[in-house]
Amino acid sequence: MDASGAQEYDRMQDLKDFDKTEAGVKGLVDSGLQKIPKIFVRPAEELAEDLKHKRAQIEVPVIDLGGLEKADRRKQIVEEVRTASETWGFFQVVNYGISLNVLDEMLDGIQKFNEQGDEEKKKYYTRDNRRRVRFNSNYDLFASRTASWRDTLNISFSDTDQNDSEELPALCRKSTVEYSKHVVELGNILFGLLSEALGLKPEHLGNMDCSKGHRLTCHYYPACPEPELTLGTAKHSDPGFLTILLQNQINGLQIFFQNQWIDVQPIRGALVINIGDLLQLVSNGKFRSNKHRVVANRLGPRISVACFFSGPIIMDKVFYGPIEELISEENPAIYKEVLLSDYVMKFIAAGLDDNFLVNYFKV
Repeated sequence: MDASGAQEYDRMQDLKDFDKTEAGVKGLVDSGLQKIPKIFVRPAEELAEDLKHKRAQIEVPVIDLGGLEKADRRKQIVEEVRTASETWGFFQVVNYGISLNVLDEMLDGIQKFNEQGDEEKKKYYTRDNRRRVRFNSNYDLFASRTASWRDTLNISFSDTDQNDSEELPALCRKSTVEYSKHVVELGNILFGLLSEALGLKPEHLGNMDCSKGHRLTCHYYPACPEPELTLGTAKHSDPGFLTILLQNQINGLQIFFQNQWIDVQPIRGALVINIGDLLQLVSNGKFRSNKHRVVANRLGPRISVACFFSGPIIMDKVFYGPIEELISEENPAIYKEVLLSDYVMKFIAAGLDDNFLVNYFKV
């Protein structure tokens, strides 16, 4: 107790107690609570800051990838990708060649995994980043200022041969393997378009191993009894090269654009694409990695699957810096070269709400 006799709040103990349950946020919801625990409540000054920002009804660009094989249409699509990547850092894509069935089964598999009994989920609960399949609540639970209202299943694919793995949870194994194959193909198409949008040959970013290996981060956001006090995911930018996001039809994703929060309205069958910090770095600031977050919601569950392309992170001595062809006397390098393994460790060590990594590497 303090001098006034009031009970001191032991945040670290509360975090440890929550983590020890291995039941995540869904476990809290299943217990019937009506008020969220203090570890999830955002600081008063942060809540007040939110009130200063306007909420605008602007729509994120939607790019139709249909007709990509036709030269004139491809040129038009490359221009749309360039404009969106330079201004928003975000866009949605439609007509990209993955069936609704594959998307729906991926989301359904993640819902089934999270809504099965705790004992089966606990087999995958870990904070060991070396594990290929990891289930937990808030990877940065002990580093962030506030815990976020979500549980997460992470599955790493360091190479394409891992697609047939028995390590994946049974309830989402088949759908995850199928979706993974398709999303990698789409990733390669997008890296080709982004290369051209930078004035480079279509294979340039692919030859830099930007699409080598990927991770599926599958978030489950339960309904929240006090959504105005917490977040589903704190404000951040993505550390890798590119993110492809699949989401169900429950709102939540917001982008910080022109000093206001913009809702990314879910479009049935669309995928959300965003530029990551590493792509901002190698493009020498031409493309923009934008801050975004997920708000909590009284409706749920919101389910999303983010595919992160972050390069060959398991390889030693891989460096990335601004692409030579984009550097000149008029456009000098504004970022330093980074060692990928150091870069990844810096991301893991910090809380998500502290991660705007590209700022650390300015010249």
